[in-house]
Amino acid sequence: QVQLVESGGGLVQAGGSLRLSCASSGSIVVDNAMAWYRQAPGKQRELVAQITRGGVPNYADVVRGRFTISRDNAKNTVYLQMNSLKPEDAAVYYCNTIPRLRVGAAESWGQGTQVTVSS
Repeated sequence: QVQLVESGGGLVQAGGSLRLSCASSGSIVVDNAMAWYRQAPGKQRELVAQITRGGVPNYADVVRGRFTISRDNAKNTVYLQMNSLKPEDAAVYYCNTIPRLRVGAAESWGQGTQVTVSS
């Protein structure tokens, strides 16, 4: 079964930085456009950033200029560099393919990585 494993989250002060990683089994990152999402308590999961197979990024307005998505196909890993973090960036961050992975009729997600930003 294809797996995506997110890591790199933690507790950081407002204005600080974190770098998230998303590693996959097999060649799932190499073979797909990828995206980072986040979900805060009580809110729907939202798209944060995406990157094409060729490395062209795109960002949600709320993170543009602060977050950078990148990919290392040799390592089958996608990254999210997050700078100038704000308390409202606190959430569980997930990665997924575009379109999203599915197992049968259900979307397949990793466990995510928690980002906490203190003010």
